[in-house]
Amino acid sequence: MRAVVVDRMMEPKELRVLDAPEPELRPGTLGIDVKAAGCNFFDTLICKGRYQVKPPLPFVPGGEISGIVRELGEGARGFSVGDRVCCALGSIGGYAERAVVPMTLAWKLPDRMSFAEGAALPIVYPTSYAGLVYRAALQAGETLLVHAAAGGVGIAAVQIGRALGARVIATAGGEDKLAVAREAGAELAIDYRQEDFAARVMEETGGQGADVIYDPVGGEVFDQSLKCIAWNGRLLVIGFASGTIPTPRLNRVLLKNIALVGLHWTAYFEKEPERVDEAFRALLALYERGEIRPPVHRSYRLEQAGEALAELASRGTTGKVVLEP
Repeated sequence: MRAVVVDRMMEPKELRVLDAPEPELRPGTLGIDVKAAGCNFFDTLICKGRYQVKPPLPFVPGGEISGIVRELGEGARGFSVGDRVCCALGSIGGYAERAVVPMTLAWKLPDRMSFAEGAALPIVYPTSYAGLVYRAALQAGETLLVHAAAGGVGIAAVQIGRALGARVIATAGGEDKLAVAREAGAELAIDYRQEDFAARVMEETGGQGADVIYDPVGGEVFDQSLKCIAWNGRLLVIGFASGTIPTPRLNRVLLKNIALVGLHWTAYFEKEPERVDEAFRALLALYERGEIRPPVHRSYRLEQAGEALAELASRGTTGKVVLEP
């Protein structure tokens, strides 16, 4: 089969499509004809050997796909040949014409969900759902501040927060990205390059601050967020896109009675697998009701994997970049 193969540590621009062995169908797994594969920033790291997961060479990158069930492994149940599904692969295996996935990591797509949308869902949407629902317990009527709101997890957080009944304030850089945040459901979008977002949040909330802050950026954004969080607020630590891991002044945590809450979504697969399925079912129900919709920035051919990852790494994307074998 055709697949993007990493046979040595390489820059994403060096990625090539080669003939690769068919993945082995094992008991309890599904053989999938891949129709779309989601691109993620960690794909750029894993190709260079700079990710925490270091698979043995050679390997096929790609952690999320959508496609059609082509065969069932022994004991696989709940699916039929021909079912349209989205799948969470973990870290590798998706940039190929075919993949094999444990039946527990596949979910049937709603009839009106495209394959591109299906490939855009399995990582960023459950990440944001778990953060807002499991970790921050966001309630209807609360104020949610979402940073990097035009990125993958940011858009998901805005849409989910709005669906949960929160008032959503978003930050992003530049008018184009602010427009994306508004389209996703943000009531107010703040250009952090042009104004002090903390002061604006305090002004817009009548001096109360945001009840929940969703931070995939870290660094100075985290530090400033402590200035605009409400009493009993929850600051969600999602990631460190800025490249700087903050060291908070805990007196602020104490004085405002706030909680710093971490999220390690992929650990749920091992620690609390029942909550993974719960999150996916909730998200697909939200999609069916029209309350969320994964945005697709652009689709590339499999041979353009390097170009797709370069665009993703440039941080110029809004929504998901996908490959279509």
